[in-house]
Amino acid sequence: MACMAQETTLPELGSSAGEMITPAQEAQYGGYTLHQLRQMNYVLDDPLLDSWLQTMGHRLGANSDNPRQPYTFFLLRERQINAFATLGGYIGTNAGLVLTAKTEDEVAGVLSHEISHVTQKHVIRSVERAKKDQIPIMLAALGMIVAAQSAGGSGNSADNASAAAMMSAQALMIQRQIDYTRSNESEADRIGIQTLFRAGYNPDALADFFARMESVGRANSGGYTAPDYLRTHPVSATRISEARDRALKIRDNRAVLGAGGKNPDNPLLPDFARPDTLRQTAAGSDFPWAKERLRVLSASSPGAAIIEYRRGIDGYESKPSEAHQYGLALAYIANRQGNDAEAILADLHKKHPDHLWIAIALAQAAQAAKKPVLAESRFEQLLAKFPDNRAALLAYADFLLEQDDATKAQRAQEVLRRFGGDGEDFTYQRLLARAYELSGNTLRAAEAYAEVAFLNGRVDDAINQLNALLRNDDLDYYQRARVEARIAEFMPISLELKRQGIKPEEQGG
Repeated sequence: MACMAQETTLPELGSSAGEMITPAQEAQYGGYTLHQLRQMNYVLDDPLLDSWLQTMGHRLGANSDNPRQPYTFFLLRERQINAFATLGGYIGTNAGLVLTAKTEDEVAGVLSHEISHVTQKHVIRSVERAKKDQIPIMLAALGMIVAAQSAGGSGNSADNASAAAMMSAQALMIQRQIDYTRSNESEADRIGIQTLFRAGYNPDALADFFARMESVGRANSGGYTAPDYLRTHPVSATRISEARDRALKIRDNRAVLGAGGKNPDNPLLPDFARPDTLRQTAAGSDFPWAKERLRVLSASSPGAAIIEYRRGIDGYESKPSEAHQYGLALAYIANRQGNDAEAILADLHKKHPDHLWIAIALAQAAQAAKKPVLAESRFEQLLAKFPDNRAALLAYADFLLEQDDATKAQRAQEVLRRFGGDGEDFTYQRLLARAYELSGNTLRAAEAYAEVAFLNGRVDDAINQLNALLRNDDLDYYQRARVEARIAEFMPISLELKRQGIKPEEQGG
């Protein structure tokens, strides 16, 4: 695991790290960083995977040293083993890390480590050092992330000139911060293991993953390239042994957690965050399904994913697991081989009739097989069973919009309104824009497409689209006011990005 928060520094005595930027500014910078990473084609937006990751992440956050800190967890499509924390509690996890993990507990161990970088102010301290080096905050955060992501040469992301420039700009800063890593890492390990235990996960999981990562780094096998970061900050036998020792002490002495007022069975925690709830649902974890879904979505192409399954994964050549079968079916769907996917999913659905992930895939198999009537029937049944589920609603809307029909687009709008979405939901905004466009509502479509541009890291493009919309005499009073308000919100962001050294031409068109 290489994590960007590892590239941090401890401030000198008398540091003003906590005063340099406000929590609101931290959240803004974290959001901008996510948008820019999406523009560079790093971010993997998938409703089912998002739900799985957010549920796990927020359970850990609720059991951390600072449960009031807001967190945003997101996935990146890179198959390099990596995770990082950046400003505002934004925490990214690479596909390669999840594919390397053997259990959900191991992924949770890495997330708890990254959460600890946030709660212990390691991230903000790195920003302070960047400022002292006269490196803009946004450029520093992006540069470190891009440098680490590109170190393994996975080649899944677009070749981006601005990314290369940021890598070059940050090389000296990263090198200067190496000497400050060990103490931060040790602290994040210690506190992360406590968080892991409080949330009801196996406290040995972090050490287990460290050992696996060391093995992968040494063997450099399995298709996942160990990043260069590990050569500078190796996961040593000492670190693994210290992590195991901490887990043992936590098990043997729960009073360690009481020192901070925390208790593994804290009745004040919400139900989803309580360890007893987690232990009860552990057997039904979506991790195996999430892992295979991520394998397909992070592959270089659907055909490459099919080949990967046919060659066999994790030694299953003779007997694939149900999750592996699900993954192969997803690869067939992505490759528009709907009938092949149907043959696999029909059997899985009989065994797991209430499994959301399989039910969505079954409807999408009919969609890929060009059987729209069957697909629509299955989606309607899906919504009857899971009426408020984000993934089901967005999958159905996507199917309806694929029909390229105004009436279906109207139905897609109804489905999307049922979900509601929010301003930061990229998939929702993208589908909503297309639904307005197909149904003939060009004004609302233009407004929604501007939101998509903003979430995709193209703030100047968003402003230009909204300014063009204002020139339309058909805008009613309310939409005009809404558009003007968004322009007023976007303009300071554009100016700040320029001040940070991220130029409009680097944001894409």
